[in-house]
Amino acid sequence: MKITFLGTGTSQGVPVIGCKCQVCSSSDIKDNRLRSSVMIEVAGKVIVIDSGPDFRQQMLRENVSKLDALVFTHSHKDHTAGMDDIRAFNFMMKKPMEVYATEYTQQKLREEFPYIFHQSDYPGIPELNFHTIYSDSVFTIDGLSVIPINVLHYKMPVLGFRIGDFTYITDANHIPDSEKKKIYGTKILVLNALQNEKHISHFTLNEAIELATELNADTTYFTHISHRLGIHSAVNNLLPKGIQLSFDGLQVTI
Repeated sequence: MKITFLGTGTSQGVPVIGCKCQVCSSSDIKDNRLRSSVMIEVAGKVIVIDSGPDFRQQMLRENVSKLDALVFTHSHKDHTAGMDDIRAFNFMMKKPMEVYATEYTQQKLREEFPYIFHQSDYPGIPELNFHTIYSDSVFTIDGLSVIPINVLHYKMPVLGFRIGDFTYITDANHIPDSEKKKIYGTKILVLNALQNEKHISHFTLNEAIELATELNADTTYFTHISHRLGIHSAVNNLLPKGIQLSFDGLQVTI
C-alpha cells in the first residue's frame, strides 16, 4: 500500500490569502499546504479520500490518470468543493466515478452540485455512482475492506477510515473510546493537529501528540495543519519519536 499526502493544510490552506507571517512567507516548500486529502494505492486500486478545492491541482501534480473511488469524510467545503473535476476521470476511464459517503454527505453534495443530479441529460457533467457509508458498518471498495471510525468535529459527526494497517482521521477534536479500539494496531496513523492554541473543533498539537502516544501506531503523521502551528522544520524537530508532520507530496509505503 502506498499513501500520498495530496494536501496537508487546513480550510484556508497555507499560505493564507493576505497573510505575511513567518510561515506564509516561508521559502520552504513544506510550509506550502493545499487542502487536506490523501491518495491510497493498494491491490491495483487508486482511492482518494476527500476532494477539496485543490483536487484538480493535486491530481495534476501527482500525474494521476486512474481513480477508482472517491471517499468522503464529511461535507465541509474544504473536503468536497473539487468534486466537479471527476469529469476528467469519467472521460479517461469511460465510466462513472464510484463515490462513497454517508447519506447526510450525499444530501449536501446534491445541494452543492445540483446540476449533476437535476440535469442528468446535460452533456459533460460529472457522472458518479453513490455508495452509502453506514457509520457502524464495514464497507468494501472492489473487495477492499474499509472500517469507518466515528469522530466528532465539535458537534458534527465525521468519519475517519482504516484500510488494513493505515488509519486516516481529519477534522476531529474527539474520538470515543469505542472508536479508538478500531485504531489500535495501526502501523500508519494520520491525525489532525491544527495549531498550538485551543480550538473548538480540531485537536491542538499537544492534544494530537497525547492521542498519538495513546494509540501507539508505528508512525503517526499530523495533517490539517494551520499556519499558526509554526514553521514545518522547527515544529517537526521537537516532536517525539515516531511522530512527524506530514507535508504535501509525502509518500509512505506499508
